[in-house]
Amino acid sequence: MNEEHFSRLNQYRSMWVLVFFDLPTETRIERKVASRFRKNLLNDGFAMFQFSIYMRFCASRENAEVHIKRTKNALPKKGKVGIMQITDKQFGMIELFHGQKEVEPEKPSQQLELF
Repeated sequence: MNEEHFSRLNQYRSMWVLVFFDLPTETRIERKVASRFRKNLLNDGFAMFQFSIYMRFCASRENAEVHIKRTKNALPKKGKVGIMQITDKQFGMIELFHGQKEVEPEKPSQQLELF
């Protein structure tokens, strides 16, 4: 099979995990909890997409499930959190704008997955 075939298959097998959240931050303790949740996402390889949207590229659905489970284990007691996974092919169809200027999505960094 040719390289294009594997690339096309990979676009449907590799996943993006997006975590959306709206956490309370009115008290010092709530801000600390929200900050800890964001730090957990960053420590697990997520990157900030927007202020309360973080995303992570995963090489497979199985790998995505590992990171989703970690995120669920770190959920704060209060606030709203959504977790969504989409294929790399679907993510590639995103249209991004800074103001009215369209910009290209950033390519995922190559990460070495040890486990």
